[in-house]
Amino acid sequence: MYEIILISVMACITFLTRVLPFFIFKSKSYPIIEYLGDVLPYAIMAMLVVYCLRSVDLFSGNHGICEMIGVGSVILLYLIKRNTLLSIIGGTVIYMLCVQIIFI
Repeated sequence: MYEIILISVMACITFLTRVLPFFIFKSKSYPIIEYLGDVLPYAIMAMLVVYCLRSVDLFSGNHGICEMIGVGSVILLYLIKRNTLLSIIGGTVIYMLCVQIIFI
């Protein structure tokens, strides 16, 4: 019984933290919030790329070839199809095939 109450409270708090900003900023339009809404998705994607490539060692192992192929395939798929989700999934599949099959 304790676990059910605990999970219910955590679910309600999580739901409130997701919904509350929509009620707070519903009637007002702040320029800083609109600016952050426009800029943050690109900044987050750039941070994820840096985070994923931070441990690539160009002087040992496969010299980062799989990572370069993966990043290149994401860029190429996006330029061809203009679909972010497709390019991320395709790049991940190509990277995993490269790591698991080509460069064992």
